[in-house]
Amino acid sequence: MTRTSMRRAIVPGIAALTLALAGCSASNEGGGSGSEGSESGLSGTLSGGGASSQEAAQNAWRAGFQGENPDVVVNYDPIGSGGGREQFIGGGYPFTGTDSHLSEEDGEIDGATERCGGDYIEVPNYVSPIAVIFNVEGVDELNLSPETLASIFNNEITSWDDPAIAEDNPDADLPSENITAVHRSDESGTTGNFTNYLGTVAEDEWPHGSIEEWPIDAGEGANGTSGVVSAVTNGTNTIGYADASQAGDLGKANVGVGDEFVGPTAEAAAKILEVSPRTEGRIDTDMAFDLDYNTEESGTYPIVLTSYLVACTTYDDAEEGELVKGYLAYIVSDEGQQAAAENAGSAPLSPDLASQAQEIVDGISVG
Repeated sequence: MTRTSMRRAIVPGIAALTLALAGCSASNEGGGSGSEGSESGLSGTLSGGGASSQEAAQNAWRAGFQGENPDVVVNYDPIGSGGGREQFIGGGYPFTGTDSHLSEEDGEIDGATERCGGDYIEVPNYVSPIAVIFNVEGVDELNLSPETLASIFNNEITSWDDPAIAEDNPDADLPSENITAVHRSDESGTTGNFTNYLGTVAEDEWPHGSIEEWPIDAGEGANGTSGVVSAVTNGTNTIGYADASQAGDLGKANVGVGDEFVGPTAEAAAKILEVSPRTEGRIDTDMAFDLDYNTEESGTYPIVLTSYLVACTTYDDAEEGELVKGYLAYIVSDEGQQAAAENAGSAPLSPDLASQAQEIVDGISVG
């Protein structure tokens, strides 16, 4: 087990959410004295950012939270997990969303502690499968063993009718065409999780380990989750990786787990937390997980994002602290988790994990 952490094109529900967000912003601009927001005591603007994979879920959370607090505007900039953690540690964001937990080796834990002037919090906010998306002429269903998948992205398997792919797909009409493997060109938590999986289950085929910046000069690079989805969609005989909530109508490969091939459903992805331990040596307010990619548990999809929220346990600015506390509390609540499930296709946290996360968020102090 190794270090890791936990996006369909924007689904139709997001269109309604966009209208709701616009309405909330208009309400805020118009004042709102005597509104629910005034009664809650929350007002102002909260601006964070981070993982682009969280964008659909963040849109749902923003709409729900602003609907309950009309005097609040929440902004989320999907600049990527690495950029989000850097902005948080540097003081640019009061909170961040990330698909890789804070790294002790890279000095991020020390940086977060220094930025917060004390303890930080890191809580999971949803689990979502990383889908291996494909657009291959004449192929509607695709099975890939871990070793074959790793060899494709390491540019060792370069044709769709390669014997290794054919062995996993005896009934498929595989074209004799070159494979275009699409990867993230920006620093990405999704890439970190995907390569961590490859390096754990197929070390010989993927010797690069876990890395958030693509390590080899091969394939096609694209910026952000939406960029990868667009490149796979608009290309020919393409394959890539993206949060399943962003994959839209693209094909999604089944991945070998034990003696079966498992597809990237939210339910299958959520199972991995049941067989994975918490990261050792972390403070009580850090809920990072080490995912067991080698699990052979039936029905478990192992390539996942455990998305996290990172914030401080204490804020000197009372308004900022109350907004962070209120927004994060909404995200991990039953209502917030259901909103993300319905609009982003993520798997809600289990009641036990949600309760633990809520207790940590409730401990945020201000002033």
